[in-house]
Amino acid sequence: MADSARDPAPGEHHFTVSAEDAGQRLDLAVSRALGVSRTKAATWIAQQRVTVNGMAARASLALEPTHEVRVEVPVPEGRDVVAEQIPLHVVYEDDDLVVIDKPAGMVVHPAPGHWSGTLVNALLGRGGALSDTAGDDRPGLVHRLDKETSGLLVVAKHDAAHRSLSHALAQRTITRRYAALCWGHLDGDTVTVDKPLARDPRDRRRMAVVANGKAARTDFHRLARFDAVDLLRAHLHSGRTHQIRVHLQSIGHPVVGDDTYGGGGGRRLVALPPERHFLHAALLAFRHPMTGAALEFRAPLPTELRTSLVAVSRMSELATDEDPLARFGFYDPPVGAPGRAVD
Repeated sequence: MADSARDPAPGEHHFTVSAEDAGQRLDLAVSRALGVSRTKAATWIAQQRVTVNGMAARASLALEPTHEVRVEVPVPEGRDVVAEQIPLHVVYEDDDLVVIDKPAGMVVHPAPGHWSGTLVNALLGRGGALSDTAGDDRPGLVHRLDKETSGLLVVAKHDAAHRSLSHALAQRTITRRYAALCWGHLDGDTVTVDKPLARDPRDRRRMAVVANGKAARTDFHRLARFDAVDLLRAHLHSGRTHQIRVHLQSIGHPVVGDDTYGGGGGRRLVALPPERHFLHAALLAFRHPMTGAALEFRAPLPTELRTSLVAVSRMSELATDEDPLARFGFYDPPVGAPGRAVD
């Protein structure tokens, strides 16, 4: 029987069923392909860490030729999250919390395939207390941002602050505004997308609009219309994984540069570098968890997004503007009627 020292590396593994292996049970095929015990393979299948053609399946499934099997190998129990000396842009800090402006390309917390270089590794490297409410592998984290999404997030230093901030998040009293470029043009200046989200049943690495998914609502307000794209302000009413990206895809206007959800083409047209989408958490506002004082933080566009905005707007003066988003009214309170709902 294979033990953890001999298991494959944590992360995603995949294989295609050959004609010779047709009819073989899924648990046996996973056991042989990854060199683990059949019991362990069956456990991963029961935990829905194994998919066949993107769908969860039973251990007894008889495989067919060309079936694509994907296995998410979990991290062995007891693996420590290592502190690393990684520079962070700290926007604000006191005894209760710290607000970080996360760069694109940084994963927020350790997970299969990303056990180092994450925001959590960097937070631990700074030293000092962090709440443990979210678990040992996510100390201090109240909410998250996607890897290629830049911008603001708040981290709790102790459990009381974490509980208060989590409650505020659940009660939707934390304001989170994102700047986004989307392909094409919205039907109106204000659009509300209210569609439930869940894991894509055909590809567990993606999210999708699913009838029995979790409720998710995003308000979009167009700040500017350019030749091929719109500049949007997105306001989250819920915090589902990939919410803004999936909601925009669902109405036919994916985020510019988003390879996962259909917006990855035309990078030269918008002067956007590879593996970067135009989505930035530019404003974060909430009541201090201990004092109740009103706090508001802003994160100007990072260089690569500023360059892209200059290219699509043809406004060269934005290159030296202290905060180009302010010029387009990003920080102004919403005006006019509520967004048009899109079912």
